[in-house]
Amino acid sequence: MPARSLLKDPFYRRYWIALFISQFGTWMQATALGWLALKVTGRGSGVGAVLALLFLPSLFLSLPAGALADRFPRARLLFFYQLGMALASAGLFYLVASGQATFLALKVFALIYGSFSALEVPTRQAFNVELAGRKRLAGAIALGSFSFNVARVLAPGVAGLLIARAGLAVAFLLNALSFLPMLLFLLRVPAKAPARSAKGAWAALLEGFGYVRRTALVRWVLLMLFLVGTFGINFQAFVPAHARLVLGLDAEGYGFLLSALGLGSLFGASISALATRVHPWWVPRGALLLAAALAGSAFFRTPASAAGLFVVAGAAMVLTLISANATVQALVPEALRGRVMALYSLVLMGSGPPGMYLTGLAFDLFGGLAPLVLGGLTALPALYFFFKPWPRTLTPVAG
Repeated sequence: MPARSLLKDPFYRRYWIALFISQFGTWMQATALGWLALKVTGRGSGVGAVLALLFLPSLFLSLPAGALADRFPRARLLFFYQLGMALASAGLFYLVASGQATFLALKVFALIYGSFSALEVPTRQAFNVELAGRKRLAGAIALGSFSFNVARVLAPGVAGLLIARAGLAVAFLLNALSFLPMLLFLLRVPAKAPARSAKGAWAALLEGFGYVRRTALVRWVLLMLFLVGTFGINFQAFVPAHARLVLGLDAEGYGFLLSALGLGSLFGASISALATRVHPWWVPRGALLLAAALAGSAFFRTPASAAGLFVVAGAAMVLTLISANATVQALVPEALRGRVMALYSLVLMGSGPPGMYLTGLAFDLFGGLAPLVLGGLTALPALYFFFKPWPRTLTPVAG
């Protein structure tokens, strides 16, 4: 099993553990940020606005990040980006602890943190494959998603308890500290610069676009991710609004719903971790399952039923995203990996700003029927792409 062989590698295992700690802190902060924005503004659209600003920098920085990742040592770039996120979280901790966390302060934080995150994501995805090797690509992607979703399961519940008992500020402090193991690991990674293209910066950037345009399967993945990402994968805005405005839950109930979502995500990641090959076939099917779970939450309005649907939604979301990521990573040549994964990140995270805002707006306009509207809009692109000729399995290409 590719995932098991990676865990036997002590160097990769240290990276994976440091990544998990960082992801745990990130999910604690995500839980606190949505709740804090709702507390400061009192509106679903306020939560959507803050989270939209968190993802907005991806529209402008993902492509330059990919170009940089194909030209400079990825470990050094990652160190700089993660240090920036740690300092931004420490700054927000100070503002919350001192009672100065205004709506404007939240928006400024979202832009700063989102900028470093937009630079970090495509670089980390390329670095992950560089560290694991192409032959262990499927295992590396599955392990990364597994740790991400274990954190998603555990962190919201911990964050909910901390918010209820110690206040919001502690979640931001713990996230700032969670970057330390990864920063220490990256300092020990030898600087290895990728082979640079002889072309100029702009021409090199266009190479990534050209590859996507010529490769139908990659093009389908990116287009579908944008449409589904806009309407379906917006849980950072969806869950706090649904928890408080529809179900009337407190911070602990909100953390319970996020943990249910994470439990489903963990189940989806566990299935993917058992796979020895890439399965593009799951991309449209997972999206359809996600749409059904979203729509169903409009009719089942008890915490238990909502949690059950969130388990399904979490599993469907992760199966869709892992299959999409692995499909692109398996097809792209190593020399273009940073730039193509930057396009992937641009599409996935760039759909966040309109998606987060539209999700918050849907709750303001439709109330309890908002999940039905969002589920229907998610189903439309999933149904369209369902009938494309997706291969059931895929083997990573060489080079």
